[in-house]
Amino acid sequence: MGDMTDSASPMSPARVLTVAGSDSGGGAGIQADLKTMLALGVHGMSVIAAVTAQNSIGVQGYWELPPEAVRAQLDSVLGDIGAQAVKTGMLASPALVETVAEALGAYAAPVVVDPVGVSKHGDALLAPEAVQTVRARLMPVATVVTPNLWEVEQLTSVKVEDEDDLRRAADAVLALGPRWALIKGGHLPGAPVDLLTDGVTEHRFTAERHDNRHTHGTGCTLASAIASYLALGEDVPGAVGKAKEYVTGAIAHGFPLGAGIGPVDHAWRWR
Repeated sequence: MGDMTDSASPMSPARVLTVAGSDSGGGAGIQADLKTMLALGVHGMSVIAAVTAQNSIGVQGYWELPPEAVRAQLDSVLGDIGAQAVKTGMLASPALVETVAEALGAYAAPVVVDPVGVSKHGDALLAPEAVQTVRARLMPVATVVTPNLWEVEQLTSVKVEDEDDLRRAADAVLALGPRWALIKGGHLPGAPVDLLTDGVTEHRFTAERHDNRHTHGTGCTLASAIASYLALGEDVPGAVGKAKEYVTGAIAHGFPLGAGIGPVDHAWRWR
């Protein structure tokens, strides 16, 4: 052992902030985000925008926080601690989308936007009038946006029916202003393909399809993993590639919980 008396304090880990809704069942939302961040070795911080009453069967209710409460959380974390990347999830109303977009537009860290529109159970999590605010205000501050096919249609009216439609969907999403679009093709027939593009370069990610219905939290987990890898210094294609590997394993190890759809396993690499 060397002389420990003057050793510096240990280096702080990279910091990632999630701005999203709380999932009382622990499989999605803020809870999934923080578990993902811990699993990937970054320090997770949270701004809670809404509280859901939610379990394996569905979402029984949600309550938005007042915009000033969301703004105060953002100012607290970003003003004192700071973040190397930010992930946004469920922002239920136009006022909350506006508040978050304004704060993040003024902050110089990459932003991963998961444009949460609907839960795995088909519950709407975004007021119809908020969709336009997401398009006009949140998309332009996004470094990467990660819509599934339903959310692509909600944002752009482009309906994706096969892999050939992915690029058209991506271009329509990029027209709203994000730097990169990751179009998640998991709901396509056949092998799932995700398309990542900034309009110039194009990356396709395929993963085996796991016959596992316990997939609650997949979208939250992927977006948080991308943000974590961006905070650790990866470029966007590198971060997406590593995040996909992590999520694919988490889906493969998803486990039953309650009477409905169980969560992906955020801790699969440790178990």
